[in-house]
Amino acid sequence: MDITNYIFYFYLTLMVLAAIMVVVSINPIHSVLFLILVFFNGGAILVLLEVEFLAMIFLIVYVGAIAVLFLFVVMMLNIKVIVSNVNLLRYLPIGGVIAFIFLLELVMFINYDMVGYSGNYPINYIEWIKSINLYTNIESIGLVMYTYYYDLFLISGFILLVAMNGAIVLTLQINKDVKVQDVFSQVYRVGHLSMYK
Repeated sequence: MDITNYIFYFYLTLMVLAAIMVVVSINPIHSVLFLILVFFNGGAILVLLEVEFLAMIFLIVYVGAIAVLFLFVVMMLNIKVIVSNVNLLRYLPIGGVIAFIFLLELVMFINYDMVGYSGNYPINYIEWIKSINLYTNIESIGLVMYTYYYDLFLISGFILLVAMNGAIVLTLQINKDVKVQDVFSQVYRVGHLSMYK
């Protein structure tokens, strides 16, 4: 077995254990932190599978936006950790049935759906991997995005900018009773008082 396989199984084991801890943790902040660990391990697995763009997007979107949003919401709500006396073993039978069905479907998928090429097809078999240029995923997406679809990319950025400005304007509340600083009058008073010294 190659060293890459060992690293893959290491990240996979960490990911499964962290996912279990997301559900089992009593403290919601700890649960969100374990969720972030799940996302990091998923990104590492995607890097090992040589899909770097998906790993980068996975980390930016899920860790950078969703998990941090969960963390801030949980911290702002100030949820009190209540130690409940609920016996988790009573959920074991239904959980075992669901896990057995999931594993059975997984075995059926691996045995029957992932069948390689056997050479018995009536059509000509083309190995497309030999026909493409060896670009990385990020280079390929960048070439397509910034050559053919650059106008759509700029329009989507402009739409996001307008949406952000609209959200700021809609949530902006101007209260006339709030005391504001008038710099001109303060400077005028300081200058006016300094003349009499």
